[in-house]
Amino acid sequence: MSFETLGLAEPLLRAVAEYGYTVPTPIQMQAIPVVLSGSDLLGGAQTGTGKTAGFTLPMLHRLMEKPAVRDAKGKLPIRALILTPTRELAAQVEESVRTYGKYSKLTSMVMFGGVGMQPQIDKLRRGVDILVATPGRLLDHHQQRTLDLSHIEIFVLDEADRMLDMGFIHDIKKVLAIVPAQKQSLLFSATFSDEIKALADRLLNKPALIEVARRNQTADTIAQKVHPVGREMKKDLLAHLIKSNDWEQVLVFTRMKSGANKLVEFLEKQGISAMAIHGNKSQGARTKALAEFKTGDLTVLVATDIAARGIDIDMLPHVVNYELPNVPEDYVHRIGRTGRAGAQGEAISLVCPDENGFLRDIERLIKREIPKEIIDGFAPPVGEKAEPIVLGRMVIGEGAGRGGFRTSGGGGGGGRGRNDGRSAPSRSGGGGGYGGGAPARSGSGGGGQAPRAPARDGNAPQGARAAAPAARPSGPRPEPRRDGGVPFTPRSTGPKR
Repeated sequence: MSFETLGLAEPLLRAVAEYGYTVPTPIQMQAIPVVLSGSDLLGGAQTGTGKTAGFTLPMLHRLMEKPAVRDAKGKLPIRALILTPTRELAAQVEESVRTYGKYSKLTSMVMFGGVGMQPQIDKLRRGVDILVATPGRLLDHHQQRTLDLSHIEIFVLDEADRMLDMGFIHDIKKVLAIVPAQKQSLLFSATFSDEIKALADRLLNKPALIEVARRNQTADTIAQKVHPVGREMKKDLLAHLIKSNDWEQVLVFTRMKSGANKLVEFLEKQGISAMAIHGNKSQGARTKALAEFKTGDLTVLVATDIAARGIDIDMLPHVVNYELPNVPEDYVHRIGRTGRAGAQGEAISLVCPDENGFLRDIERLIKREIPKEIIDGFAPPVGEKAEPIVLGRMVIGEGAGRGGFRTSGGGGGGGRGRNDGRSAPSRSGGGGGYGGGAPARSGSGGGGQAPRAPARDGNAPQGARAAAPAARPSGPRPEPRRDGGVPFTPRSTGPKR
């Protein structure tokens, strides 16, 4: 099957052909006809499957078929809204809209926090057909009455699972209350949790269901491997793998921002060019690191999970889990950076005894055992036992005791801890709540705390301020919100498919 057989308009086919895309991916073959028909869609697709083109191409086609009606002042109304969880993803999706719509007369813009609002207001005043935005900044504009969403015909919620992970559910509900009830709605998610199903029930009307990969499964094009390693040997093993295999482009994941910075310092001392990308980096530094990594001028990009969301690099050959995620689903998202659109990729995980529990959870999720290979000279020392992993106020991992979770300081919460990096009640003591509540710091009790409000800039939720230490949430410090900075204009080797 070719793109010509899908019924897309000639200007779109011309733009697609210019980038050398001739055969649609499975998600595109299934999604494009559904969207063209005007039906709602629930799409289950992992990153790298071509889902962006799967909704942008038919969206552009439908908007081209029905010319916009300008308002009394001659301004174009916003007719399509695409909501994404992060700035990087928003910028890349809007780049795809411009790329595929280059021969149409449709206009688009991207909107996210961390940059000034006035340039965005100026663009809105001129009028745009398609708006790509992060939830917080979109609502900021709505509250200031600088945009009108009453003419939305097509609404896309992209990477809905990450939206919920980042705490944007309340903002999403606010957006749903603003946009018209009568519209075409498309929801895409790499995983289908109960929360995603509930959101889909609220948003979608008799949707077509498309799943191009088994739920929570990794792509067959990704060769996965685990290297068991001693706790203190990880840095040296990573440098050894990069040098001995002549890797030229490697995306490396760490759990914490501080860990990313330390790893970059070590690799630079080993003569390996490396930069970090995370929430504490300025927008300019993040843009520079991503641009140099895409062009091949930078060998190693070290990233945290949230900062890496939306990184789209054609033919990325290697992803390394320097530290395994404590949320199994994040493993699927991480390694999905490679093996995209049918290309071959390699995902390597460096696993010390502290992380064996995380590895078991991951293998249980993806329903397969990942091959293990010990590299000579880097095996875990005989007798090395698991030690607890400290994430902010939360202690996790094999060494954290039964269940793998507890909070430093003891006490609190009888419920089972959340394995999502938010907050985890202690396994001992009384009382306590489940689901984002802060555990008590001592003795008994441990009431739940209101969920953290999401940052208004497309990043992770901002931590709620506490009235007393006992009410402060445990877990890793959230990615902070930022104001100011420079506009995000990443260079790219091509549009997201």
